[in-house]
Amino acid sequence: MAAKKKSARKSAKKTTKMQNMTQAHGKVEEFEPSTLEQVWGSDGMDTYNTLDVSDYETQLNGMAKVDMQAHATKVGLIPIDNMDILKGRLIKQFKNHVNTYRKPKIQKNNDPRLTKELKNILGEGK
Repeated sequence: MAAKKKSARKSAKKTTKMQNMTQAHGKVEEFEPSTLEQVWGSDGMDTYNTLDVSDYETQLNGMAKVDMQAHATKVGLIPIDNMDILKGRLIKQFKNHVNTYRKPKIQKNNDPRLTKELKNILGEGK
């Protein structure tokens, strides 16, 4: 008798389910304003129309060379002829822009259990 072949369909379905899953970290993301524009209410969408890197990359992929050079001039970069290098510089500039709008709040750790004596003991190693 010939051996039966097992189908690989079941494992393929499991991998597609894993690729569609997303992971949540469970933290509440609160960002504090780091520039005057943010204090006045700017959300950073005026220059790039998005704060997502993948959306910005699809915008760049849809641009022609002349459009990308005009966009680089608008952003403040010197436009160059090599599209790959220009695209890399634009993405780097975009990530820097996004990071200025996503500065996390610093939480003060005022533990009431720490007394002055404990703080002095812990501060001896400085």
